[in-house]
Amino acid sequence: MNPNEIAFDPRALEAGSPAVTVRWLGTAGFELSCEGHTVLFDPYLTRASLLRCVASPLRSDEALLVRHLPRADAIVLGHTHFDHALDAPSIAKRTGARVFGSTSAAHLCRAAGVEEAQIDVVEGSVGAAAAVREIGPFRLIFHPSAHSPLLLGRVPFEGEIADCDAIPQHAKDYLCGAVFGVEVRVAGRTIFHVGSAEILPSVPRIEADLALVCVAGWSATQSFPERMMQTLSPRAVLLSHWDNFLLPLERGARPLPAMQTGRLVDRLARSSGDVMIGTLPILGTLLL
Repeated sequence: MNPNEIAFDPRALEAGSPAVTVRWLGTAGFELSCEGHTVLFDPYLTRASLLRCVASPLRSDEALLVRHLPRADAIVLGHTHFDHALDAPSIAKRTGARVFGSTSAAHLCRAAGVEEAQIDVVEGSVGAAAAVREIGPFRLIFHPSAHSPLLLGRVPFEGEIADCDAIPQHAKDYLCGAVFGVEVRVAGRTIFHVGSAEILPSVPRIEADLALVCVAGWSATQSFPERMMQTLSPRAVLLSHWDNFLLPLERGARPLPAMQTGRLVDRLARSSGDVMIGTLPILGTLLL
């Protein structure tokens, strides 16, 4: 099944005011807005081509970012691969947004010239309580997570971005760093952003209104659909990171090869018979 063929009716999620607007930015990126505040999750609009990723230094498409992401109060980086973190420093410098993420995210932002006051490391020691931050009406809870072992059983580009004097140049230099799943509480709703296809046993049981679920590499992670549904018990699931992020924004969302979306949807549905499962077009929105 092509994800674009999955019916998803945003009206079924409307739950009164104040509304929470959810916009998919492509890849694992989302924009959540409520009461005049905006939080971005893994915003990546530049979508560098395969040739650029392999052979050239990566640079954000500033004009594209200004056009589509004119404001932000906070940026959440679930990890620091280029397709999650490349555009974050540029957005932060222009908007003044605070950036929440790992030590690697902090090093990346400092190297790019983001002001120290805007950088907030939410990575804790092993066994530490989840970090909690508040931005306007948003309460953000950062649960430690892991990256899907999608590259021949290994996490691609593992490791930490070191404290450096220059921004990482190539895709391979954007090392993963620590990984987070982020619980968002806002306006009486609970949203959970799953930025890589994994969820750890340390995440407490949550009854989420909406799960924003990265599905790249889902089949490489044992029992991911069932474990995710059991932990989050979502009323609705929006699939993300199923699109070919090596294609430019104007071409819209095209499935990555071998996504097995139909099989994934079947397994999610079997785990909860009344869950809504669907996608949005890139830059498409729903009201929650």
